[in-house]
Amino acid sequence: MRIMGLDVGSKTVGVAISDPLGWTAQGIEIIKIDEELGEFGLERVKQLAEEYRVEKIVVGLPKNMNNTIGPRAEASLAYGDMLKEQLQLPVDFQDERLTTVQAERMLVEQANTSRSKRKKVIDKLAAVMILQNYLDRAN
Repeated sequence: MRIMGLDVGSKTVGVAISDPLGWTAQGIEIIKIDEELGEFGLERVKQLAEEYRVEKIVVGLPKNMNNTIGPRAEASLAYGDMLKEQLQLPVDFQDERLTTVQAERMLVEQANTSRSKRKKVIDKLAAVMILQNYLDRAN
C-alpha cells in the first residue's frame, strides 16, 4: 500500500510517497500554494495520488512544543479535511514538531547546501521525514 506524506505550509506543500511495501519514503515534489487566494494545490495532490496509486495520506501536524494545537496545526487539520472530501482517501496526521528544523540541519551538516538551495528542497525533505516517521511507527 502506497502512502503519501505532506508537509503543508502557507506557501508550499512538500510531497513524499512510500514505496509499495510501505517501508521507505521518497520525496516527490513541492507544490506551490497560496492560502490567502484559496489555492491549495489539491488538484496536483489528486494527480499524484492517482499516478502513484496512493491509498492513504499522512499530513504533518505542527503542534506547539507544549502539545497544543495552534494556528498552523489548525490549518493542517483543515487541509486534511479538504483532502478527505476531494480525494475520498483516508487521511491521518503525524506529529511533525521539529521536522523542518531537522531537515534544515541535515542539509547544512551533511550536504553543505547553500541557503537558496535549501529553500528549494526543505519542504520535500520535511515531507519525507513526516512520512518516514509515520511508516516507522506503523511497522
